[in-house]
Parts: sequence; structure tokens; C-alpha cells
Amino acid sequence: MLTRKTILVVDDEPTIREVVRKYLEQDGFKVVEAATGPAAVAALRAEPPDLIVLDIMLPGLDGLSITRSLRDPAESASLRLEGDIPIILLTARGEEIDRIIGFEVGADDYVVKPFSPRELVARVKAVLRRRSGESHADDRPLIFGGLRLEPRSRTVTVDEKAVDLTAREFDLLWFLARHPRQVFTRTQLLDRVWGYEFHGDESTVTVHIRRLREKIEPDPRSPTYIQTVWGVGYKFEVP
Repeated sequence: MLTRKTILVVDDEPTIREVVRKYLEQDGFKVVEAATGPAAVAALRAEPPDLIVLDIMLPGLDGLSITRSLRDPAESASLRLEGDIPIILLTARGEEIDRIIGFEVGADDYVVKPFSPRELVARVKAVLRRRSGESHADDRPLIFGGLRLEPRSRTVTVDEKAVDLTAREFDLLWFLARHPRQVFTRTQLLDRVWGYEFHGDESTVTVHIRRLREKIEPDPRSPTYIQTVWGVGYKFEVP
């Protein structure tokens, strides 16, 4: 019997938690709920979930602060968590700057209220698929000089030093590295990596490219691997 995936749903509105729980449970997920930031941290300590649906505006401790803590190796260690738990931010704020901040601190996805519960469930499934590695048909590692990508463990090393990537950052890097020297527009990357219609929010790609460069490039201002093709998009260049 397959173990059910656990989703932690954090929102201070009981109606939203109830609707999201109902739809997730209908698809076979186990759901844990929390109404405040501190309650979410307690739930994380008690039972680390497979994914978090996390509201930004929370009493006690906001969702961005929780995300930032989970993406910080020292702070996540204090929570006794292993691995990089995927996070889908859930918020009523839809301005571009809020989306960018969410991705900057390490969120994997972003859903704006009001939303379709079915769409949210689809996004949960998509993120978990990518995390499990099911989207990588070829499981051979990719090696480019000091950069090494291991699809089975979904790990990346630079000069034999481990690099901490979110699930989405790994997927983006893996996709580009699987197609060296091929140029992709931001729209194409949204379609091929994110896997669904993202309402034309191409800034999502820009933020993830910048984060990747900061983590894997010797000099992010003059990238070796992920290069910009001005007026078109991005490509992965083999050194």
C-alpha cells in the first residue's frame, strides 16, 4: 500500500483551510492544518510534511519569514527537518513585487486568492512529481567541468561542494542543461519547466535564473553556464 503524501495547509481563514483540505483529501492526500505562523512551525516540528501550502499573511509569524527560515540551512536544522520541503505560497496579494519576493526567498510556486481548488491540487501534484524525480526520464548525471547534476538524488555540486537548490530551481537547471546551447524564451521555460499556464508572469523565470546564477556561477555578474540571449531568453552554455 502506498504511503499517502502529507500536505501542511497554513491559512488563518477556516473556510479556505476546509475547502483546500476537502479537495486534497479527495485526491488521496493526508492534510494537516495550521491557522497561525507559530502553529505552522509546531506542525513542522511534529510531522515534517511532503509539501506546504502557506499563506503569506499570518498571525504571529508571516509566511515569507517561515519560507526564508526553511530555506536557510542553519534554521531548517533547528527545526529538525531533512531535505528541502516544497512550498506553494497562498495569498490575496497579487502584485508583481510580492510574487518576486516570494520566489526570492525560495517558494516553489505562488497562487493568488481567489483561486480554483482544483488548480491548487494540480499544482501540488506537479511540484511533488518534480520533487520525486518522475519528470526525469534519463537518470544519468550531467557533468560540465566542476558542475555536476545528479537526477536520482536531485543534487547539484560545484567543485565537489553541495549546492542547496529548491525543487523548481533544480528542474530549471536540469532542463537547460539537458538542452545545451539551445535558446529558450521565458514563455517556453514556463511551459516546459512549470508545466502549466502561469498567466504570463515571466518575472518568475527571471527570478529563478538570478537565484541559480547566485548559487552555481563563479561570477553571477558574468555567468559561465546560464547565459542571457538579449531580446530572446536564456541558454545553457557548455564551458
